[in-house]
Amino acid sequence: MNIVLHEPEIPFNTGAIGRTCVATNTALHLIRPYGFFLGDKYLKRAGMDYWQKLSLCEYDDYAAFLAQHPELDFGQKKTGRKLWFATTKAEQTYADVSFGPDDYIMFGKESAGIPEEILAKHREACIRIPMWGDIRSLNLSNAVAVILYEALRQQDFAKLEKQGALHRLHWETGTEY
Repeated sequence: MNIVLHEPEIPFNTGAIGRTCVATNTALHLIRPYGFFLGDKYLKRAGMDYWQKLSLCEYDDYAAFLAQHPELDFGQKKTGRKLWFATTKAEQTYADVSFGPDDYIMFGKESAGIPEEILAKHREACIRIPMWGDIRSLNLSNAVAVILYEALRQQDFAKLEKQGALHRLHWETGTEY
């Protein structure tokens, strides 16, 4: 899977998303400009010691991102890598679509989301998280986790550890290792 952040503004969110990407073996793609520097202490704090394990790609702008990924398809075709756009403005939810193992999911900047000029061209590829009332949006790192884990669930959590272990005790006996 691939997570794309279009002009992220808040270092803590990007750091937390980077940590989620490492935990799920997901690549993180960042499209400039950023509202911070990659060396920002808040980004590093949120990403903890996982940041150096992150598969990170950077792009000068959206056009450069598209140029480096000409294979991307927009929407619900049956084959190929898809690019999905997470937005509060979509008609369909993230649960209405089928994610592939190599798909890309783009999220916009915290203050404005993905530019409507991009969204309007790709209506079938826009997805949203249902919310109650007049709530504008979820925190960006939470939104990424919700949609990414649904995409991974649809792949039966391929290549992810499926059973956890206790640190000191055995599940069966409760005794120490």
